[in-house]
Amino acid sequence: MNKPRVLVMAEAANPEFVSVPLVGWSLANALRAVADVHIVTQIRNHDAFVRAGLKEGVDFTSLDTENVAAPLWRVAKLFGPGAWTVKQALSSIPDAYFERKVWERFGAEITTGDWDIVHRVTPLSPTKPSYVARQCAKVSVPFVIGPLNGGVPWPVGFDQERRREGEWLSYVRSAYKLLPGRTATLKAASAILAGSRFTMSEIPQAYADKTIYLPENGIDTERFHLRAMPGAQKGPLQGCFVGRMVPYKGPDMLIEAAAPLLKAGQLRLTMIGDGPLLPELKQTVADRGLSEAVKFCGWLEHQQVQGVMAACDLLTFPSIREFGGGVVLEAMALGLPPLVVDYAGPGELVKPEWGYTVPIGTRAEIIRDLSDALEHCVKNPEELLHKGAAAQARVEEAFTWARKAEQIAKVYDWVREASGPAPRLMR
Repeated sequence: MNKPRVLVMAEAANPEFVSVPLVGWSLANALRAVADVHIVTQIRNHDAFVRAGLKEGVDFTSLDTENVAAPLWRVAKLFGPGAWTVKQALSSIPDAYFERKVWERFGAEITTGDWDIVHRVTPLSPTKPSYVARQCAKVSVPFVIGPLNGGVPWPVGFDQERRREGEWLSYVRSAYKLLPGRTATLKAASAILAGSRFTMSEIPQAYADKTIYLPENGIDTERFHLRAMPGAQKGPLQGCFVGRMVPYKGPDMLIEAAAPLLKAGQLRLTMIGDGPLLPELKQTVADRGLSEAVKFCGWLEHQQVQGVMAACDLLTFPSIREFGGGVVLEAMALGLPPLVVDYAGPGELVKPEWGYTVPIGTRAEIIRDLSDALEHCVKNPEELLHKGAAAQARVEEAFTWARKAEQIAKVYDWVREASGPAPRLMR
């Protein structure tokens, strides 16, 4: 089929940020290779889009919703670095306002058939209904939503970590299913992209035939182009941790699990990231006499991270509640096998052919199994190079942004044809 004309809604999309804005930008920009795309984003992203070479009014339109978004963002900051569920709830208001502004600006064009498809890329949260989706259904223009991801349940036994993250609203998160507009949005959508198996399980069975599994994270091969040589260097095994230093990411569990190997000189850890746990972690390392074996890099620019990771043998990332696990894919892209907890995003990304997983369990069980896995890697370093090569091949097969755009192009063809079963994008 000819390239479709696609209006891509990406309220959060910025090539100079990380996390959701980087996902929004990367996917929206990659889709330009498979469709005639015009991106609609929020005004805060305008300058970064221009610096990336796009032209306002030609390649993208920025909408100013700061009169609503800015004051609510200031309120959200009062909750500190955690409280993700609270912040998502607060952001629902400016997100809904953005949707109204999109329809105000583009509704007439959508109605008269100037766009073959409308695709809402961000927000990623499955809790937020779409006004535009409902309007598109009225004028028979296909609406694609997602990949949606989020809301992975806190595992049993980690209530303390949950409270320390300020996630008190997560106890009643499932109430979002009762929000006005959710069912109407799912009904109106022509295709629902689910970024995780958990999110797929939360989509009502009535819409299962148009729900398609597609993890939201991808890799920019220009950003992550180095090649690690895991297991090939002499001396102790080099592990790295990349992420916020907060309880649910598990850096404290990693240090405890690794302590015997660190003490014996068989393992070294490089810890990349900042956060409230950092002073405590440094004190623990000092108290245990492990300062020579553990290096804390603090926060690094995203562009700097790959250089540090590529010098290591193994990504050690025991997060117990990760929606997507972008850092896991980044490690794999470098040829670095990941060691993760088999739960949510990382557990879906890592298979025995290219990495290691330990079962979700209690804190004590995770530390025990993590210690065993690290010891196995220390004793079998020859495995790491083979797994790293397989990890890199897996990313090239399914997780570059170019590949994701090709996958979504199949969804675009399907919603335009309106026949046959939904395409299966991931194996």
